[in-house]
Amino acid sequence: MICENQQELESYVAHARHWTQKGKVADYIPALAKANQAALAVSIYEPGKHCFSAGEVEHKFTLQSISKVLALAVALEDIGEEAVFEHIGMEPTGDPFNSIIKLETYKPSKPLNPMINAGALAVTSLIRGSNNHERLERLLHFIQDITNNSNVKVCEEVAQSEFDTSFLNRSMCYYMKQHNVISGDVEEILELYTKQCAVEVSCRDLARIGAVFAFDGKDPDTDRRIFPTNVARICKTFMVTCGMYNASGEFAIKVGIPAKSGVSGGIMCAVPGRIGIGIFSPALDEKGNSLAGMRLLEKMAKAYDLSMF
Repeated sequence: MICENQQELESYVAHARHWTQKGKVADYIPALAKANQAALAVSIYEPGKHCFSAGEVEHKFTLQSISKVLALAVALEDIGEEAVFEHIGMEPTGDPFNSIIKLETYKPSKPLNPMINAGALAVTSLIRGSNNHERLERLLHFIQDITNNSNVKVCEEVAQSEFDTSFLNRSMCYYMKQHNVISGDVEEILELYTKQCAVEVSCRDLARIGAVFAFDGKDPDTDRRIFPTNVARICKTFMVTCGMYNASGEFAIKVGIPAKSGVSGGIMCAVPGRIGIGIFSPALDEKGNSLAGMRLLEKMAKAYDLSMF
């Protein structure tokens, strides 16, 4: 068993909590600026055992960039690995997640990977459906299945706030459309992307998502296959190489597990064959990762020997 008792986990949260005051919430998205900077929560999902949680675990927050992993899984199932990677590369980048520079300097002009904004927008454009409503419903059903929570839904306030301020993402979409990386209506792609990012979850939901990826796409409690092993493998590889933005290399050394962060303060982790971890703390560092969440994961990685390396 990973976590021996509730008190132990609560002590790790208390140790990391003072880091919440050193970060900054993502106020460039107006709806996210309302977050409680002092919040910190963690859940550990270990199949067949009690799901230990500590901190403000009942708090709901939006997936943001964590949704990139889930959209990639859907796109890979929809059109296959070869077709997806005709549009998106497989290489990490040392640039910020919202940088446009590699689109201009690399040939062909396609995003380096699906975990940066340009790549995620391209992935979202590949999800099949006759209209945006159908595409969103398919993605939402997929997330509800993974979380085993039919109440997971889109936070419309956050989605609209992101859509109204997505100027840089619009620029990326038009640039990629010019170079035939994406097709279709840019506003429709942005609408779907911002709603995908605004899917609302809890730490327990994130931990459950992490556990499904940790067990290669199978429900860790029933052994039912939710998505193919190869899809899980590809997604986890990107989580290791690109999941923590341009801090992914440092994270691999200090924590050493597949993980994906979002600017709402969430971090979803999949410890292969063992557990899923969900973390929430909205105070971010300069690279867009949860500051207290990162410190908490470093502490847990050492205590529970989580590193896969």
